[in-house]
Formats: sequence, structure tokens, C-alpha cells
Amino acid sequence: MLQPEVPPRPSDVTDLPFTVSPAAKVHPTPGPRPTLAAVQRSHWEACRRLTMIHGRTFYFASQMLPAAKKRAIHSAYAFCRVADDLVDREHELGTDLVMTRLAAWEEQLDYPVDPVAIAYANTRDRYGIPIQPNRDLFTGVRMDLTQREYPTWEALREYCYCVAGTVGLITAPILGARSEDALPYAVELGIAMQLTNILRDVAEDARLGRLYLPLEDLASFGVDPTSILAGAPTGNFTGLMRFEIERARWFYESALVGYASLDLVGQFATLASAHLYGKILGQIEALEYDVFRQRAHVSTFHKVREMPYIMRSVARIQLSASR
Repeated sequence: MLQPEVPPRPSDVTDLPFTVSPAAKVHPTPGPRPTLAAVQRSHWEACRRLTMIHGRTFYFASQMLPAAKKRAIHSAYAFCRVADDLVDREHELGTDLVMTRLAAWEEQLDYPVDPVAIAYANTRDRYGIPIQPNRDLFTGVRMDLTQREYPTWEALREYCYCVAGTVGLITAPILGARSEDALPYAVELGIAMQLTNILRDVAEDARLGRLYLPLEDLASFGVDPTSILAGAPTGNFTGLMRFEIERARWFYESALVGYASLDLVGQFATLASAHLYGKILGQIEALEYDVFRQRAHVSTFHKVREMPYIMRSVARIQLSASR
């Protein structure tokens, strides 16, 4: 039986096995950051609305945070979401225009004038969020404009780091990460969640001409890539999906080790987000892996029903830490 290939965990965050284009690191000298007073209530509200509309599980989990951290998390999500939404408009706007707008949005990291960017700049200053994960995020979203398929798991893992592992690094300080030892686990959780996105959205991405599942894995299960793009996968597609779900669950499980490094509210929010997002994998299984028939999701009712489990999980972390 094929076993999902998983990476060795890096000893620290600087040891992460991903390369980033040097061109992505060339930027103008940053301008002054806005002070807390410069951020208006409407700026935070714009971030909250973006998160509520586009990141329902993320928004649900954020409700466990105190007001200041909730605003910060919403601003981080909203800033990243704007970049992601630009890429999704490629068919409407054209690749060149999307690239231009992405470059303009990335400049907002240095010279924030948009309400979302102003709020996020405040968050970065307040919580000491490093700039490099933000640069790597833009490297990742640009991959969606230049790369339509991924030949190997290594190639897909790099993409997952750039578009989602970076979000783990961005949010870790907000969630109270007390040690840099927690950062590789934050990356692993981001990768787990991005793999979940990929498995849930196989059909939607195929309609856009995108195929994220590694071609080497498709070959192992006799699945023709063009058949997925056509919406009628050949070969052992069910086996392929089982294989990729097992890989995603490995990352969720591995990331658990890092939760103890977060503060209490950070543990609640992170556990809720990870547990509820991971439930999407179970929904795919319940659909018998037919992601072309129906999009897997977890209802609000089921999210609320999972809260006792999440609370018990946090209690176990606290108990273990006190020993």
C-alpha cells in the first residue's frame, strides 16, 4: 500500500525546506507605519466583513478571541484574502492586469493606504509579525497565475507553504506563540488546511483549468490528469483521494504538538479552526470521494456541536502542561 510521503520536521523555522524566488525579496524601503490612533473603526470593520463572508470556519473560530486579537486576526485574514481574490479574477481581468494589481497590493505592506492594509500594518507592528512570510505569500499566489499543475509532492508542498504555511507564521504571534519552536508546527497546520482546500475544491479548480494534486500521485493510481479537468476522473480516483486525505491528516496530527506553545485563547481558536477544518475531510469521505457531485462543507450546526470536544482538547493541553 502506498504511504503518503511527509517531510522531516525542520529543527527551526529557518530550516524550512522551501525556496523563494530572489525577485520576491526586492522591495522599496518601507515607509512609516500608522499608529494605533490612525486605524479607524471602519478599517477593522472592513476586515471583519471580509473574514465573515469568505472565511466562515476561520471567522467562527476567531469568536473565541478577545476583541483586540479578534481584530488582528481578521486584518491578517482580510489582507491575505484580497491577494487570493485577485488571482481568482484572472479569467475576468487577464493575467497581466492581475499581476499588476498583485504588485500594487504587495506595496501596501510598505505604504499602506487601503483600509484593510492600514489595519493589517497596525497588527504587524503590534504583534511583531515578520515581513518575510508576507513576501512568501505573494510568491505563492503568483504561482496560481504561472503554474497549472504540480509534478511532485515536493512542488506542491512548496506551494502549500507559500499560500498557507505563511499564514500560520503570520498568525502565530497573534495567537500567543511563546517560542520559535512553535513556528514549524504553525507551518504544518497551514499545509494541512491547504491540502484540505485542494481536496475539497478539486472540481472547482478543474473548471478553472487548475490541477493541484501531484501528477506523480495521479500516475500511481492510474488517474489521467485530463480526465480530472474534464470532470470525469479515470483510474482509482477513490484510492487517490484516500491517499491525499491520509497525508493531510498526518499534518493535522503533527501540528498538535505546537498548540501548547500558544496562550490559552490562542489554543482555543487554533484547535477550533483546525478541528473544524479537518472535519471537511470526513465530509469528503461521506460523499464517497465524489467531490464532483457536491462540495464538502461543515454546517454551523455541526461546528457548534463540536465545541465540547474542542474544550476538552484544550483542557487536556492545559493539564499536560501543568505536570
